[in-house]
Amino acid sequence: MNQEFDVTIGFCVKNVEGTVKAALDSLLSQDFPSNRIEILAVVGSSRDNTLAIVDSALQRGGIAHVVLQESSGLGPARQLVVEKSRAKYILWVDGDMVLPKSYVRKQVEFMENHPQVGITGGKYSVRLGEGIVADLENIVYVVDSVYGERGASKFGYLPGTEGAILRVDATKKIGGFDMRMNGAAEDTDLAFRMKKAGWDLAVSKEVFSESTRQSLYSLWNQYLWYGSGGHFIFHKNRDSIDIWKMTPISGFLAGVLRVPAAYRLVHKKFVFLLPIHYSFKRIAWCLGFIQAHREGYGHFEAN
Repeated sequence: MNQEFDVTIGFCVKNVEGTVKAALDSLLSQDFPSNRIEILAVVGSSRDNTLAIVDSALQRGGIAHVVLQESSGLGPARQLVVEKSRAKYILWVDGDMVLPKSYVRKQVEFMENHPQVGITGGKYSVRLGEGIVADLENIVYVVDSVYGERGASKFGYLPGTEGAILRVDATKKIGGFDMRMNGAAEDTDLAFRMKKAGWDLAVSKEVFSESTRQSLYSLWNQYLWYGSGGHFIFHKNRDSIDIWKMTPISGFLAGVLRVPAAYRLVHKKFVFLLPIHYSFKRIAWCLGFIQAHREGYGHFEAN
């Protein structure tokens, strides 16, 4: 593989005009050598000005970049980055994230110092003040990434793509992202296959900030989407998800267990709503899973 850069920033975004500029500003101000980094931005069919903002910011940024468009979903979008990357690593950044100045450098250093690791996630920082729904969801991510044994994802303890860095050669050897996945869970599927192939998965101590859903309606729709993606990877490999852990009852218990850690972090009484918050999300997840089952999404023989 022709490695012209140390790291590719995979920036897959859609309909994030309100947050994407801050995300790009944090990318363009990294202390990593600018000549050793490239940005591959993949913009979906946005209904807002996301594409124009991304294109304008990158034109002024002074870092090698390519802006691509892909409307088939997250699996194809992320795989496009894998195929186009000219680097040893890919670090994934979403359009609602903000990275500290040293984030890219330290994630690359972690991978260089741990050659047995295929994917390394980061940790969420506390970000409050955006409403009770957003604050609860943020605390969920923070508690899981800080106190979880291996770092959290929406489907269990596998690193998601948010702030995660992966090895390009290892990713290609396991077949990359599943092009059939146009919804959620493409990252969980990749992490599961990476681990199954013998690579270690890790979470570093590096911290990033990410906006979370601010309304119950938005959160509900997000977890319906996650449930649909969960159905896909469950049928692809049933060991990738523990269905019991995704039920509302399990969600309520998970919320109860996380209350002490959440309270130690922020000392706010709203964290006692976590059992209800978790149950609400798991109901949506299960309905998304059932809906996908009825529609036949994910009924196939694994490759």
